[in-house]
Amino acid sequence: MREKENLVAESRIAIVWNPSKASREDLEQALPEEAAAAGLTWHETSVEDPGVGAADEALAAGADVVVAVGGDGTVRAVAERLARDDTAAELVIVPQGTGNLLARNLGIAVNDTAGALARAFGGESRAVDLAWIEADVDGEHLRQAFVVMAGFGIDAHMIAETDEDLKSKVGWLAYVESLGRALDASAVVEFDIAVDGGESERASGHTFMVGNIGTLQGGVTLLPDADPTDGELDLLLLSAEGMGEWLDTLRSYVWDNGIRRFLGKKEEPAQSADTTTHARAKRLSVSLSQPRVLEIDGEDFGETTGFTVEIQPGAVRVR
Repeated sequence: MREKENLVAESRIAIVWNPSKASREDLEQALPEEAAAAGLTWHETSVEDPGVGAADEALAAGADVVVAVGGDGTVRAVAERLARDDTAAELVIVPQGTGNLLARNLGIAVNDTAGALARAFGGESRAVDLAWIEADVDGEHLRQAFVVMAGFGIDAHMIAETDEDLKSKVGWLAYVESLGRALDASAVVEFDIAVDGGESERASGHTFMVGNIGTLQGGVTLLPDADPTDGELDLLLLSAEGMGEWLDTLRSYVWDNGIRRFLGKKEEPAQSADTTTHARAKRLSVSLSQPRVLEIDGEDFGETTGFTVEIQPGAVRVR
């Protein structure tokens, strides 16, 4: 016990928290006993800065463990700051809110604040990949990290069309309410894509996603091969139009990449279909023939006509 207390005392732990997701008082009550021996510093995020600035303050204070308390937006911002200068500081995720997709995919319980906070005071860490996306969005240049996924199409429109009041009441189920409008808004678009430095190729579809993880809320697996520790990104192109083609997409997910894999063929890569294309890449560039809403980690960033994405393998160590 004395050895553990000494280890905690030597660590410099900073808590970056989103006040709209959790109060400092509640977090203090959930801290483990050994927190009393640690020199904790507290750094609050804001609407204007979801966590990069707060994480910068934490590192300036000498933190070697940074705790991100909030949803995927907070986690993304803190992870981006830690990855930017290849700092040795480790990340602890304390998931709050409705999404928490990175936490879910890493096996971190989303309803156990005390258990998540305890990781700041001990435990092993592992290197997790981060992706960087660059685009001109609504006339302004954007360079942004993401930990979950980015792209355009149905998923992006569902984000943009979802009623925020409903989302606050029923969580991820609010996205279902917006699905019909998203389908109407997601027309097929042609675009050019170049993967891993190769020649540009023409493709078409209404939804194109680049993912670092693969499982969404409710256990829905969108990208069966996605692994945030493998140094690669997973790509998904959907092109279904009309009921028949949507049934083909459904069959692909339920059978080819669902039941069939569950029955013992998990070692096979994700199977593509006529309306569903799976691929993998370390970097890519996309040039759209028409503007589309760009979604990054569940947030609508505005319209773009193209973007580039590149993986940063092992960018952040997560406990």
